[in-house]
Amino acid sequence: MGRVAALIDDLFFQLKVAETAKQLGIEFKVASNPDALFTLLDPPTRLVIVDLNSRNQPVATIEKLRATQKELRVVAFLSHVQTELAAQARAAGCLEVMPRSVFQRVRLVDSSMYKVTRNKMAKSSVATQVFQILSAGK
Repeated sequence: MGRVAALIDDLFFQLKVAETAKQLGIEFKVASNPDALFTLLDPPTRLVIVDLNSRNQPVATIEKLRATQKELRVVAFLSHVQTELAAQARAAGCLEVMPRSVFQRVRLVDSSMYKVTRNKMAKSSVATQVFQILSAGK
């Protein structure tokens, strides 16, 4: 089964993502700080979601993730107006940085892990799609 760990401060958003994971049978754990996040990576995790507006050094956390686990998929989200923060996250090694609103509605499908038709996924949130990718690897 796929595992997802997250560094997310927003309780409401945590609950939305957790409910999606539960419906798809994916184990989802949320950390309140970077040290706690790193403890969630064992056993191996297939995805880490980072809220770049977290109060707990999200960019430094991404840098540390990249230094220790180069192949780990990291998805980060933030407010759409925070272009400088997005650039910092990319420079830290996060290849998938998007506004929170996009994270909630746009396709995020790794076709090598999960193939779907556009119509089947068009109305799904990104969180749902990410979890469907992971559940395909159960």
